[in-house]
Amino acid sequence: MAMEHVRWGIVGPGSIAHRFAEQLVHSRTGTLVAVASRSLERAEAFAAEFEAGGAEAATGAATGIRSYGSYAELFADPAVDAVYIATVHTEHVRAAIHAVEAGKHVVCEKPLSVDHAGAMALVEAARRAGVYLAEGFMYRFHPQTQRLARLVAEGAIGEVQHIDAAFSFAADLPAEHRLKNPALAGGGILDVGGYPASAARLIAGAAIGAPFADPVSLTARGTIGASGVDEWASASVVFGSGITAHLTCGVGLAEESRVVVYGSAGRITVREPWLPSVTEPSTIEVQRAGEPLETVTIEPAWQYAIQADALAEFADAGQSPLLSWADSLGNARTLDRWREAIGLEYPFEAATANIPTASGRSLARRDDSRMPYGTIAGIEKPVSRLVLGCDNQLTLGHASAMFDDFVERGGNAFDTAYIYGGGLMERLLGQWVANRGVRESVVIIGKGAHTPYCDPESLVRQLGESLDRLQSDHLDLYLMHRDNPEVPVGEFVDVLDAEARAGRIRAFGGSNWSIARFEEAQSYAKANGRQAFSALSDHFGLARALDVPWAGCEHVTDPADREWLERTNTPLLPWSSQARGFFARADRADTSDAELVRCYYSDDNFERLARARSLAEELGVAPTAVALAYVLAQSFPTFPLIGPRSIEETRTSMAGLDIVLSDQQVRWLDLRAERRD
Repeated sequence: MAMEHVRWGIVGPGSIAHRFAEQLVHSRTGTLVAVASRSLERAEAFAAEFEAGGAEAATGAATGIRSYGSYAELFADPAVDAVYIATVHTEHVRAAIHAVEAGKHVVCEKPLSVDHAGAMALVEAARRAGVYLAEGFMYRFHPQTQRLARLVAEGAIGEVQHIDAAFSFAADLPAEHRLKNPALAGGGILDVGGYPASAARLIAGAAIGAPFADPVSLTARGTIGASGVDEWASASVVFGSGITAHLTCGVGLAEESRVVVYGSAGRITVREPWLPSVTEPSTIEVQRAGEPLETVTIEPAWQYAIQADALAEFADAGQSPLLSWADSLGNARTLDRWREAIGLEYPFEAATANIPTASGRSLARRDDSRMPYGTIAGIEKPVSRLVLGCDNQLTLGHASAMFDDFVERGGNAFDTAYIYGGGLMERLLGQWVANRGVRESVVIIGKGAHTPYCDPESLVRQLGESLDRLQSDHLDLYLMHRDNPEVPVGEFVDVLDAEARAGRIRAFGGSNWSIARFEEAQSYAKANGRQAFSALSDHFGLARALDVPWAGCEHVTDPADREWLERTNTPLLPWSSQARGFFARADRADTSDAELVRCYYSDDNFERLARARSLAEELGVAPTAVALAYVLAQSFPTFPLIGPRSIEETRTSMAGLDIVLSDQQVRWLDLRAERRD
C-alpha cells in the first residue's frame, strides 16, 4: 500500500540536499520536517532557509523543521518517516545503515557506497529492516530517462550497437575539497562516473528487454592527479549482447555531458541527460537513416520530487522497479572495475588498512542467528556447522564485508589455503582477524602441501609462510591439501604430530585423501603414539559424483563411503556440497558446462535434482538450500564448506539452516527410499 504522506529528514545539509529540499515542495507526498548536521548551527540555518516551503504537512498544519546536531537524534525522531542521506561518499553506508535500523526509509545519494562491498552490506541491512532503500540517481526517475528506455526497447533505431555517455566538468578546486581528497573518496568516477555507467547499463538492458545489463568486460584509461584522485577517466565496456559503450567522466575535464545511442537504423541523442531543466521542456533527438530529425519533447519535471514520490509508492516493496537494489549493486561493481582498471585505490582501501565494520559498531553475532555448532577433536571451541571458504575475495573491503556478515549470522569457521590467490586470501583473512581482534573466537582452517609440493619439507615451509600471512601463531585445523601416495603415510603423520606438539596447529587432517589412506594414517598414529587425524575434507553432497573436477581430488559419495563415515563418525568438511551449481542451474538440454556434465550428469542425479526441486517448491526455498540441508542432516558430523561471492549468496545458502529434514526425507532425496513420508 502506498504511503499518502511521507515526513522527510535530511542528513548532510550540503548543495545536493538543497536541491532535494527545493524540489520536495513539488512532491505529491513529501514534507521536510527535520534536518541534521554535525554542526547544529548549520542544521538550523538550513531549516530556516526552507521553513516556509517545507514545514506544511499534508493536513495543512505548520509544524516547523526540527534541527539536530547529530544524525542519531534525527534517526531517533519518531516523526520522521524517511531520510535523505546527502553526506560525503565515505559516510553514506554507515549513516544509511543506522537510518534503516531505526526503521526509516532511505534515499541515499550516489554512490550508494564507495565500493560494491559496502553496497552489499547496506542492501542487506535494508532487507532485514524491511524498509525502502534507493540510490539517489534522480535522473533515473525523470520521464526523459524512461522515454529513452522505451524508444530503445521499441526498436526506434533498430538494433542497438554502441552507446556514448559522458558526465564531466572542469572545476578549479582547492586540494582539501572533497572532490580532490582521496580520504573522502574524491575524483570523477565516484562523483559523476556512476551516471554514464548506469545509463549505459539501462540502455543495454532495454535493448534486450531487461531492466539493466552488466558489462562482461571493461578496459579503461584515466589521469590520477597530484592529490591522488581521478581527474579524468574513460572506460570501454562490452555487454553480453555484443553492445559496446564508451563512458567518460571527470572533475578536471570540460567535455559535453550527453548520451548518444547508435543503432542499426539511426541514433538517439539526449543533450541534457542528467539535469534537465525544471522549467523548460527537455528533448530527445531521434535521427533515423534517410529520415528527417524527430524531436521528442518531454514536459519539465521535478526529478527529485518524483524520486521522493517513488519511495511513497514502493515503500512496502522496499525498492522501486525504476532503480532496484540489483541495479545499484551492478553499478557499484562496474565502478569498482573502472577504478581498478586505472589503478585508483584510496588509502582506506589498502590491503593493510584497518577497515571498520559497515555499521561502525563492534562485530557481534545477531540475535536472529540460527547457526548450529559442532565439535572437532583437538579444537577447544565450538565450530560453526557452515564453514566460509576464503578463496574468492580480491580486496580487503570485499573480504571484510563478507566475513563480517558471516560472523553476524553466527559463523566462526573460515577455510583457506596456501595456494589460494598466491597467498592473497590468507593475507586478507589475517588482516581482517587482526582488525576485528577476533583470533580467539574464530576457527581458522588452513591447507597446504598441494601437488607438486606434497612432501613433509614443503608442508613445514608452507605452514610457516601461512602463519605469517595470517598474522597468527597457530591454525585451529590444518588439512593437507592433497595426498602423495609415494610418501610413506608415517612421514606425514610424524611431521603433523611434531607441528601440533610445537603449537603451530591444534588439530589436523586430510583434504582429498582416500578413505584407505586416511585409515592407514590413523593406524600409524595409534601404533606410534602420534596425534590422530581429526577430520577429512572430500567432496560429498546430494549429487553423487561421477568424477571430480580437479586432478588429485577425492569424493566420498558412494554407498561404501557413507557406511564408513557413519561407522567411524569422522567429521567431514565437504567441498562442492551443492555440486558446483548442479542444483542451481542444471538442465539436461544444456551441455555448455563440460565439467558439470562430466562430473554430475546422470539419470540418478537428475532424479535427485527433481526431488530437491519438488521439496524446495513446497518449502519456498531454492533447491540449493535443500541440497545444503541434506548435507547437514547426515547421521555423521558434517561441516560443509560454502563459497559465496556476495552477501546475497551467503543469505540464500544459509536458508538451508532453516530446513529440518527427517531421516526418511534424507533417504528419499538420495534415492535410497521411494517415499519421503
